[in-house]
Amino acid sequence: MTHLANTETFEKPFFTRAFLLTLLVNAVWINASEILRYFLFVMPMMQEAFPQVTNIAPMNLPVFMIWGIWDTILLFAVTGFSWLYLKNFGRSIENALKAATLLWLAIFVILWLGLFNMNLATLQILMVALPLAWFELAIAALIVNWGMIRFSK
Repeated sequence: MTHLANTETFEKPFFTRAFLLTLLVNAVWINASEILRYFLFVMPMMQEAFPQVTNIAPMNLPVFMIWGIWDTILLFAVTGFSWLYLKNFGRSIENALKAATLLWLAIFVILWLGLFNMNLATLQILMVALPLAWFELAIAALIVNWGMIRFSK
């Protein structure tokens, strides 16, 4: 019988000690970065751009809980995707930045272009939010590159 998957690729379980420690470090970075970007840039810019919208970009318990889900999904997406990308294409700063850029395009560019297209974001907000999001994912992917080396010993 022919095997559809290359079994050599799946030698080790995905959730190794190295991956979990890297995920933990990235959890600190992603959460800190998301909070700073939102409170220092996105929230004030949204409130300034859309003063006619009551309670835009709020921070309350329901929003905080949904934001926690967003951060968790983002954490697993950036750490998992970067880990797999670096495992398959080689650990390097260049490849970490490529992985970050691909994920940034798939998540943040689509999100902000959709918001802009629906008139829920301004060009000024995009010009601030998108580079900051790329920086966040670039650092996260570099943490994965570092974690693969540091914690795999």
